[in-house]
Amino acid sequence: MKIESQSFKDGEVIPKKYTCDGENVSPQVMWSNFPAGTKSFVILVDDPDAPAGTFTHWVVYDIPANITSLKEDFPKSEHVGSIKQGMNDFGKIGYGGPCPPKGHGYHRYFFKIYALNVESLGLPPGVTKREVESKMRGHILSQGQLVGKYRRD
Repeated sequence: MKIESQSFKDGEVIPKKYTCDGENVSPQVMWSNFPAGTKSFVILVDDPDAPAGTFTHWVVYDIPANITSLKEDFPKSEHVGSIKQGMNDFGKIGYGGPCPPKGHGYHRYFFKIYALNVESLGLPPGVTKREVESKMRGHILSQGQLVGKYRRD
């Protein structure tokens, strides 16, 4: 399964626009090559290089199987149609862009896509990444990732 973005390429620096130093809007993402039988998608974005441990930047779930992209500046609301968003580690719903400590060097940001064999995880909006990961267990058909990097000097 493949996830990519028109906003940045795999392994490249995430443009400032998508960070806390810029407009802090989500980048465009799209996915392909998912298996037959996929009924929904989940997107999780995190930074494993954060000083206190992995930091969650975006939790999106119950994305219907007929949707294969999210536009730039995806709304920061609990529901966008039937799509639900969870709580990031900034304590907010929706996308929170890269914002590593100044002078900490490059951090990696993993944009992970999961194809699931269920239409819904049966969770309300506003849950944590951990709750989504727990409900996904046993339902993942395929997954892919896109990695961007960012640093603040």
